Amino acid sequence: MAASSRLISRLTLVTGGGSGIGRAVCQRFASEGASVIVADRNEESANQTLELLSRDLKGQQHMALGVDVSSKDSVEKLVTSVQRRYFQPPSVCVNAAGITQDEFLLKMEEEDFDKVIEVNLKGTFLVTQAVSKALVSAGAVKGSIITVGSIVGKVGNIGQVNYSASKAGVEGLTRTAAKELSKFGIRCNCVLPGFITTPMTDKVPEKVIDKVSKNSVIPMGRMGEPAEVADACAFLASDDSRYITGVSIEVAGGLFIG
Repeated sequence: MAASSRLISRLTLVTGGGSGIGRAVCQRFASEGASVIVADRNEESANQTLELLSRDLKGQQHMALGVDVSSKDSVEKLVTSVQRRYFQPPSVCVNAAGITQDEFLLKMEEEDFDKVIEVNLKGTFLVTQAVSKALVSAGAVKGSIITVGSIVGKVGNIGQVNYSASKAGVEGLTRTAAKELSKFGIRCNCVLPGFITTPMTDKVPEKVIDKVSKNSVIPMGRMGEPAEVADACAFLASDDSRYITGVSIEVAGGLFIG
């Protein structure tokens, strides 16, 4: 999808912006004219993303900030810092921060289950809550909150009981938030990636990737690219999706369509 200028003058916040899908979303938003706040637990990675962002359009001001999305204090400080710098809350927010701690259910430690839930599910709640509160308090007329879920949240995945549960949870959270926040002009939607080439999937054994890609498991016959997920996020961030809320868009090459 060719970049347009749909996001000119929009202030956008992307958690997990230091790598993978989050980085691709930051790049896509900047290419469409948005000012981008790159937020990540790893501030070095966030600043690396910052250096990649285009500044071709007048008024674009990007910045990088550290955040631990599992901490309410950290999330609130993030939103406060954004408002102090830009004198407004972000009108677009993408929850792309996420981790994995894979293990079979019978062997998984409670700590590893909790870690994933805290970042992926609780973190999405905290960021969504903080951004929506800021938008409502500011009297903003519209907003778009996009959460990066996963196709495994719908179908499950062996060895990922914690991750699958967290991603199923963010879909339920998003649908509920959409119902509650629509009256304030805030739309909430999910994007569900399948197998995407990111640092997270780099941990998957090559033989598994080959099996998935080449044995008709993915009808389109290949892994997806982070930019293809970013395309869907840009659509949901823009006014092209102004009458869409509470939905999940699969970006999975046909994976698990039945």
